[in-house]
Amino acid sequence: MLPQFLYFPFAIRDRILGKMNVSSDLIRLSCSICAYNGTKKTWDFMKIHDSVSILIFNTSRQCFVLVKQFRPAVYMCEVEKHHPQLFQNRDNESFSRLEDPLPAAVGVTYELCSGIVDKPDLSLEEIACEEVLEECGYDVAVTDLRKITSYRSGVGVTGSSQTLFYAEVTDQMRTGEGGGQAEEGELIEVVEIPLEDSMKFAYNETLQKTMGVIFSFTWFQDNIAPKLPKN
Repeated sequence: MLPQFLYFPFAIRDRILGKMNVSSDLIRLSCSICAYNGTKKTWDFMKIHDSVSILIFNTSRQCFVLVKQFRPAVYMCEVEKHHPQLFQNRDNESFSRLEDPLPAAVGVTYELCSGIVDKPDLSLEEIACEEVLEECGYDVAVTDLRKITSYRSGVGVTGSSQTLFYAEVTDQMRTGEGGGQAEEGELIEVVEIPLEDSMKFAYNETLQKTMGVIFSFTWFQDNIAPKLPKN
């Protein structure tokens, strides 16, 4: 049964705090000027951490394990679509009031378990194992991971690299509830997608999801599904 996209356990109140064009510990905004085919070009870009993502398949229940979470950037894109007047004036004073707030659900996305690469003393595999435990509650070892591939993400703005892994888990490997780290402000819901419904889910545009979900489900159908025991 496909998940419902109508519920998320909080609401957006009537005030957007404002827009801030600043860098942070996770994002560094930059601008480059260079000659490209004899033409002077200017590009804005962001320097962000590389990342890992993990396609998790629970063999006990024949389902994929995803995470669902609120993404402010997705929400703000929907706000601009429905309230374009808020973005016409770049003055923060005119940006603060939202008379008709959209429901939080419009900013919720289904994603693979993922995390940034910000621990230089750990390998990509070790970081991936930590993320699976923190976000989804499964205790996996490095040897449980299979690297699928790596690729560039956000090439127009960030150019960061993401490495995609595959992990098979069982119910016995689940040692916690997951949900991310509350002290870091993470609010993550673990979602299971039955294998039999996975491709229908992947192409259901009413359920917002990342390209990684669609790609990894397709990879699974090509590389793993044909080897599964037939019922």
